Amino acid sequence: MAVWALGLNHTTAPLDLRGRFAFAIDQIAPTLAQLRGNLASRVSHPPEAAILSTCNRTEIYCAAPELAVEATVEWLARAGGVPAGLLRSHAYTLQDGMAARHAFRVASGLDSMVLGEPQILGQLKDAVRVADEAGALGTTLNQLFQRSFAVAKEVRSATEIGAHSISMAAAAVRLAGQLFEDLARTKVLFVGAGEMIELAATHFAARNPAGIAIANRTLERGEKLATRFGGEVLRLADLPARLHEFDAVVSSTASQLPIIGLGAVERALKARKHRPMFMVDLAVPRDIEPEVKALEDVYLYTVDDLAHVVQAGQAQRQAAAEQAEAIIDAGVQSFLHWMDQRRAVPLIRQLQSQADEWRAAELARARRLLARGEDVETVLEALSRGLTQKMLHGALAELHAGDAESRERAGNAIEHFFLRKER
Repeated sequence: MAVWALGLNHTTAPLDLRGRFAFAIDQIAPTLAQLRGNLASRVSHPPEAAILSTCNRTEIYCAAPELAVEATVEWLARAGGVPAGLLRSHAYTLQDGMAARHAFRVASGLDSMVLGEPQILGQLKDAVRVADEAGALGTTLNQLFQRSFAVAKEVRSATEIGAHSISMAAAAVRLAGQLFEDLARTKVLFVGAGEMIELAATHFAARNPAGIAIANRTLERGEKLATRFGGEVLRLADLPARLHEFDAVVSSTASQLPIIGLGAVERALKARKHRPMFMVDLAVPRDIEPEVKALEDVYLYTVDDLAHVVQAGQAQRQAAAEQAEAIIDAGVQSFLHWMDQRRAVPLIRQLQSQADEWRAAELARARRLLARGEDVETVLEALSRGLTQKMLHGALAELHAGDAESRERAGNAIEHFFLRKER
């Protein structure tokens, strides 16, 4: 089996391009079906596939008897509605050991904007679960991902890779604190109710703001989160009318289109008499129209804008990262060894099948002799002799071949497999 990965992330592609390839978790299963259907005509066996899609990356992992990297690139380009050449200029493709190394680094937080952040591991596990439930995983990718989880666990326990990391949510609070003298006097609105918003709300709540509100498409989930932080819940439809009430807005939804537009923010600023607003758009694609950033009294940050903030503690994390890379190296070698062993499986099965045929034939002959009343010892001798002859026939025939080079090759093989001492 060949393994390959295709991806683009925060280091290779701008935010708006990444947004074209973002898949919500409920889109993954049908998208995998489309991908596998497209690749099926390019390979001799149905391909295995998984898709990881977060605010910072979209990655496709595949395994099949033959490589189909270019077909995967062309399919993803069509899915995102961009020319294949544009995608190639911002994407990376990796094969076999390099693909495994990348998966292990992603799971361990070494390829993240926030070096060592733990959230990506949960996102990768979700991606693998969805692929498994969709019937898109097979033995090869399952091994790849299970080993990536094990490597990530070892990296966490054996190094301090996450000890000095600053999450995106913590970075947002830090920036808000630079804008407002006292966060305890601010009202904060969170748009969405997913894992990222829950993390951000936890960090802001620790600063005891004057008010917290959750706006979400599904009121039930919004109410659950609002209750946890002692806040109120809003309908998304009420957002434009109430936006002016909030000093800080943090948004992260799975919407494919912006849900906070320039006009709504302009009206909110007018109602606030142009008191400043702090806005963080953690969504990919964007939740807040990019034109909002040009407004004089708005401080809008995207996931890419937060990059320099989360680099604090880089020196301490770098030392841990070097330790982590050594663990990953060992994991990659172990996976490649497993892949090599898998290549011998068909031959092993053929050999076992042949041995079973020989055994069955000699047993049947022995039973016939016993049924005729032959002596048991004589039958056992004949059984062992028959098995021995069948097992040695091929080797002896090679030794009697006329070609000297073939005889030498056969002799070396026989010495290796039959005459070596037990190790």
